[in-house]
Amino acid sequence: MRSYVIVGLGGRHELFRDAIISEFRNNCRLLALCDINQGRIDKSVKEAEEKAGYTVKGYHAYDFNLMLKEVNPDSVIVTTMDSTHDGYIIRAMESGCDVITEKPMTIDVQKLTNILGAQKKSKKKITVTFNYRYSPPRTQVKELIMSGAIGDIISIDFSWLLDTYHGADYFRRWHRNKRSSGGLLVHKATHHFDLVNWWIESVPSVIYAKGTRSFYRAETALRYRLSNRGERCHTCPEALKCPFRLNLSNSPSLKALYLDQENYDGHFRDRCVFSDQIDIEDSMNLSIEYQNRVRLNYSLNAFSPWEGYIINFNGTNGRIEHRMEETVYINADGTIPGAMKMDKTRTTLYPIREEPREMEIWEGEGGHGGADPHMLKYLFDPENQPFDKYRRASDHRSGAWSIITGISANRSMELNRPVRVDELISDMELPDFK
Repeated sequence: MRSYVIVGLGGRHELFRDAIISEFRNNCRLLALCDINQGRIDKSVKEAEEKAGYTVKGYHAYDFNLMLKEVNPDSVIVTTMDSTHDGYIIRAMESGCDVITEKPMTIDVQKLTNILGAQKKSKKKITVTFNYRYSPPRTQVKELIMSGAIGDIISIDFSWLLDTYHGADYFRRWHRNKRSSGGLLVHKATHHFDLVNWWIESVPSVIYAKGTRSFYRAETALRYRLSNRGERCHTCPEALKCPFRLNLSNSPSLKALYLDQENYDGHFRDRCVFSDQIDIEDSMNLSIEYQNRVRLNYSLNAFSPWEGYIINFNGTNGRIEHRMEETVYINADGTIPGAMKMDKTRTTLYPIREEPREMEIWEGEGGHGGADPHMLKYLFDPENQPFDKYRRASDHRSGAWSIITGISANRSMELNRPVRVDELISDMELPDFK
């Protein structure tokens, strides 16, 4: 029986909490829950105890160290604000615990260096939850590449689209400020950069980036005739005519998790997406060279008409074209996040001098393109899972290399020039791709 605590009780923590106390209750036990907001602590503890049928302790974040001492867990699950991951990860390892952390592992070079140093000293295990690797269609792309279907990969074109529901949501929350999230190139694109690293079994060496905030700004609000905006939707005089309004009162899950808990910490979940307090980009383009000489052209746009991505691999023996469209959602709204639209997902193999072949898509149900259920099995019941030839599990090495692209891209935008990874950090261990 392996024991767990969770720190950070926003919408994402429920995936891990409920898996531990339900599907994997025979070999896992939840000991405690921890957060900066007492209301969310009380809410999650009550829900956990009702589902689990046993006592779960609640701790405020300032008692995190006390929690580790009193309940002595095997593993700490970190689902807090990105900029605080490092502190919890390091203290957990220093206390003798393994760590499971949401992506990104952290947001800047100094915090990354601190985590890597603490891991090396403690020898404890860090697992970064890159659920996208477990999505069946993305695993299928990995299988095609591993089989040599297109030979050696030379270049990749990768476009990720966030729609004006999910995409807009990053501009309402703490993600809107780089000091909290590192920007979308760290918070969101770390998923995408990890996929590329994993698919091609290499890591980036040089990054050149450009980015702007072109849509989520006051000028766009004026085009929608929103000239008298408030700082948040809940009390905004323009709320009834704003197409970007988030009505927390109309969503039972968002109301219970955020609106009902505001009096504890003053955190607003529904800040205006056109606020001048935002400092992250909404449109980004990167050119990346990898250590194996593959080149990637990547774009991320957060105001698109549909949600999903298009990626094309060019190889010495052909080309793979892969596209996935995902369902519309807002984080923690009670719906399945990023479920795959089967009728809008396709993978086509174009061998050189042969007819193209439409692949029969590997299907999956659940969040993030069917990834979440597979990932949870390998997290909480690894002994009973088949050998994973795709090596989808990711540790601190994959976590580090996934975020260094976004961190380097932020630096490139600041300097207006290409940035080599070894300018920022050196001697990082390579992920275990083989």
